Amino acid sequence: MMTLLQAATPQMPKTAEAADLLVTRATVDSTNSVARHLIDKGQLMPRRDGRIAIMAVAADMQTNGHGRLGREWMNVPGESFTVSFATALPRALATDGSVNGWIQMTAGLASLDALRSALEEVGSQSIQPDCQLSLKWPNDVFCHGLKLGGILCELVPLPQDGSADARDYIGVIFGIGLNLAVRAERLPTTDSTSLQMHRKGLPDAPIMRDLIAAGIVRSLRARLQPLVDDTPTQCAALLEEMRAECWTLGKQVRARLAAGGVVSGTAIALNPDASLSVRDDAGEVHIVRTGDVGVLNA
Repeated sequence: MMTLLQAATPQMPKTAEAADLLVTRATVDSTNSVARHLIDKGQLMPRRDGRIAIMAVAADMQTNGHGRLGREWMNVPGESFTVSFATALPRALATDGSVNGWIQMTAGLASLDALRSALEEVGSQSIQPDCQLSLKWPNDVFCHGLKLGGILCELVPLPQDGSADARDYIGVIFGIGLNLAVRAERLPTTDSTSLQMHRKGLPDAPIMRDLIAAGIVRSLRARLQPLVDDTPTQCAALLEEMRAECWTLGKQVRARLAAGGVVSGTAIALNPDASLSVRDDAGEVHIVRTGDVGVLNA
C-alpha cells in the first residue's frame, strides 16, 4: 500500500538571509505562478540603488508545475527542489535578442555554482566516477549524462504605476526544478536521474533545498549584476564559461524547434548570442536559438 507523504512548508533560513524576499508554501500549483502573482502585486520592483533584487518562492509540492514547451514537472513532497527566483532587469537587456539568451544561461550556471557549493559544504562524495555536473543546452542540469533538473525562464511585466522603473524594467522568473531524493522507480524517464543516486553523505532533501536555493540567490545576483552593468564584457565571459560547462557540444543532437521543424546533426559551437550551431550530415550549419534539443547516442 502506498503511503502518501504530507507536504510541509519549507524552512529555509539560509535562503531567507540571502534573498530580498522569500515566500514559502507547502503546496502550490506552480512556484512560477506564485511568483507572477507576487510581481503583479508589486512585491518585486527595481532597487533604487541599482543593485539586483532577488525574490525566491519555494514549495514542497507543485500540483501543476511546468517545464519548457508545456511539459509537466511532477514531484512528491520531500524529494525535489521546486523553487522559482524572480528579479527585475532592464527591459532593453531582457528583450535584446543579441544578448538575452545569456540571462537563461546565467540561471544554469548559478544552479551549478549552488549545487557544487552545497555538496562541498555537506562533505558529499561521488558514488561512482564521472558524476560531474554540467549543462545541456539550453536549460537542463545534467549529472553523469542524465537529466537532474531543468530551468524555465519567463518574462513578466511589472505593475504599471507610471514610474520610469515600471516602464524601463521587466520581471524575469527562473523556475528551477531538481531531483534531490527521487527514487529510481519514480523518475519520469530513463534519461532522468536524482542527486542521491550519484552522491553519498547527503543530508535530508529539505536541508539541501535551503543550501542550494541560498547559493542560487547569491550566484544569480553576482552574475546578473555585471550583465546589467557591462553587458558586452559579461556576455564574452559567460560564453567562455559556458563552453566549458556545456555537455551538448560535440554530440549528435536532434533539435525540435519551437517554431516547428527539426534539425539533426552535430552540436559544433556556442555563439556570442547564446545560440547553438548544429552541422547536419550534408555539412550545412544551422543556428538554433530556441527549441528542445535531444542528444542522440549519448
